Amino acid sequence: MKATLLDVSRLLDRRLRRRLPTGIDRVGMEYVRHFGPQSTALVHAAGQWIELSARDSARLFAGLLSEPSDSRRFNTMIAWLVAKALPRSIGARFASRRLLLNTGHSGLEQPGYAHSLRRSALRPVFFVHDLIPLSYPEYCRPGESTRHRIRMQTVLTTARGIIVNSQATLEAMQEYAAEEQQPMPPAAVAPLAPPQWPLAGTEPPLQAPYFIMLGTIEPRKNHWLILHVWRQLIARLGAAAPRLLVVGQHGWECENVVDMLERCAVLKGFVFERSRCSDAELATCMQHAQALLFPSFAEGYGMPLVEALALGLPVIASDLPAFREVGGTVPEYLDPLDGRRWADLIVDYASPESPCRRAQVQRLAGFAAPTWPAHFAQVEALLDHLDATDD
Repeated sequence: MKATLLDVSRLLDRRLRRRLPTGIDRVGMEYVRHFGPQSTALVHAAGQWIELSARDSARLFAGLLSEPSDSRRFNTMIAWLVAKALPRSIGARFASRRLLLNTGHSGLEQPGYAHSLRRSALRPVFFVHDLIPLSYPEYCRPGESTRHRIRMQTVLTTARGIIVNSQATLEAMQEYAAEEQQPMPPAAVAPLAPPQWPLAGTEPPLQAPYFIMLGTIEPRKNHWLILHVWRQLIARLGAAAPRLLVVGQHGWECENVVDMLERCAVLKGFVFERSRCSDAELATCMQHAQALLFPSFAEGYGMPLVEALALGLPVIASDLPAFREVGGTVPEYLDPLDGRRWADLIVDYASPESPCRRAQVQRLAGFAAPTWPAHFAQVEALLDHLDATDD
C-alpha cells in the first residue's frame, strides 16, 4: 500500500464555501500535510470520483494548506483543476491496488459509495471520529442518525482498516459492529494533537477574570446550562461576577442560545461572543482565561480540552470517558447537568487565590499532550499491518 489516494472532498467543499475549519477539518489538513507528498487527490464532483494528476494534486494540497489571500482566484484554480481531471475520470474503475484514505466521513452515506469501492481495487482506510449520531440522536440534526448508520455500514463492509481518535470511540465502534453482527476491521487508536499555536498576545481580550467556551454552538455542547449559570452568578455577585467568552460558529438548532446571547439584557457586559477567531486570537483568548468550560453531553474526543491543557489552561469539563482518557486526572470533572456545582467551581476558579485552580495548575505540570508524530506512528503501524496481511 505505497501509492495513496487522499480523499479531500470535505476539505475542498468547506474551503470553497469559506467555512471555518472544524476539528474534523483540522485532522484532514494534518493528513494532507503528512501523506500529501506521496498521494494524489480524490474529489467527489459532478457525480464522479475525480482523481487529479500528481502535479495538480500537489497544487491542490498546497492551496488547502495555505491561507489564500484571494478566495476567488483559489476557487477558479480549483474549478479548473477538477474540470481538467474530469474527462479521464468518467467511468474510472480505479483498477490499481492502492490505499484510499478518507478522514472526513465524506461521501460514505451516498448510495453508490460502497458499490464503487467494491468494484475497484482500492484498499480503503477510514477515520471514524465518533458514533454520536447513533448513540445520542437527540443531539443531532433530524436524519443524521440514519445517514451516520449508512456511513458506519460502509465502513464495516468495505474498510481494510479503521483509525479512531480514542479508546472510547473504538469501543463504541466495536459495540456497533457486534450489534450489527459485522466483523470489525483492524483498527488503530491514534489520539489527536493540538495545533502549534502562534505566540499569544500580552493583552487579554477582557480585563475582568473571564472563562472561555470553545466549540460550535449546538445542543450537544450545552451552552444553555452555562448561560443560565451566568445569570445566577450575576444575580448573586453583581458587578463582581466573572466574564464569559463564547467562541464558536453557530450550528444547528442553536436559536435559544443565540437569542439569549443577543437579547438577554442581564448578560450584557458579562458574556461576549466571537463567531470567528484566528489561531493567534484564540491562543491569546485561551492564554489569559481562568479556565476552559467544556460541559458537553457527548464527545468522541474533545480537541478543545487537549488544546487548553497543552497551553497550560485549566479545564472544567463534563465527566465523559473520552475526556478522562486524554485529560487524565488533570481537569475538574462534573456532571453536565449539575448547575450548582458548575457555578461553585466557576466562582472558586475566578478568585486569584483559588485553591482548586492552584491544584489543577500543579497537576498540569505533568500533562503531556499527544503529538502528530506519535499519531502517525500509530497510523503507519496499522498500514504496515495491512500491507503484511493483504491477500
